[in-house]
Amino acid sequence: MRVLIVGQGSIGKRHLAVARDLLPDAEIRILRHQPTDDVPDLADGCLSAMADAVAYAPDLSVIAWPATHHIAVAQCLAEAGSHLLMEKPLSSNLEGTTKLMATCRAQDRVCMVGYNLRYVDSLQTYRQMISNGQVGRILSVRSEIGQYLPDWRPDSDYRTGVSARQELGGGALLELSHEIDYLRWIFGDVNWVQAVMCRHSDLEINVEDTVYLMLGLEPTSVAAQPVANVALDFVRRDPVRTCTAIGSEGTLRWTASEGLVEFYDPEKSVWQVVFRGGTVRDSYYAEWHNLLKCIEGTATPLVSVEDGIRVLDIISAARAAADTGTRVNVQNTLEDKAGA
Repeated sequence: MRVLIVGQGSIGKRHLAVARDLLPDAEIRILRHQPTDDVPDLADGCLSAMADAVAYAPDLSVIAWPATHHIAVAQCLAEAGSHLLMEKPLSSNLEGTTKLMATCRAQDRVCMVGYNLRYVDSLQTYRQMISNGQVGRILSVRSEIGQYLPDWRPDSDYRTGVSARQELGGGALLELSHEIDYLRWIFGDVNWVQAVMCRHSDLEINVEDTVYLMLGLEPTSVAAQPVANVALDFVRRDPVRTCTAIGSEGTLRWTASEGLVEFYDPEKSVWQVVFRGGTVRDSYYAEWHNLLKCIEGTATPLVSVEDGIRVLDIISAARAAADTGTRVNVQNTLEDKAGA
């Protein structure tokens, strides 16, 4: 197998390590912005031009450049017949996303999006318990992710990274869109959004560092519509990633850092640990196992290109809601495209 990894930032390096571990005999090349003789230890060579990447004819390409460049690069590689693993988010906006989806379908190529939290064992357990009715009918949801941006990658200057720069698709809304994806996956699609986006900190960035979302989830069989309150930020000094589902029969809480799922039993008035295990690092291996099975034709993507487009639909609505100060309905790009 010929593998191309586009980019060698932190996530590109992680994918290179996993690819080499799972595909020891593969030829793996790196596409970088500029020519270089510095070939990573686990790679077989570097390319610096898109034409050379297409001529390399990769069987599989991992797109790990900034989100603003995702679609243009992926479209060229898809037209050349490559399977795709697109790092999240799929893009910085919706432009070109349905064309890429159509190309992958026409070429019969796999296109997955790297929302790897879906592969975390504890979050999969959490979702299954919600689906099984552990807490009864969902009344509301609280989701929170926060970590001080300079602490993300202490060995690099946060000011030059993707997260800090609007022109590269940074900002809390795009960079922390894992939360939007897993909420859709667990609780159903989002119908409307209210949003506040702001800069609270003195960080040297040109993007929002804090986002507050209110998401109207798909109505259930009863009149009341569940609502998810979501907080995303680059400013919190004590890292946190949690999701709490408040139900008619109890409350279920997921804590990412500990791989922990806890249930509050109202009859006993206590929190009970119902699952603990798995790491985010393990999720990348699970993601790759799913990817390779999809390429073999024995599985379907856990996170499809359609899922990536739906997250961008919600992000688009959130931006409009923040700009106007109003509730904005989420448009469905896939349905609009089908009806066009």
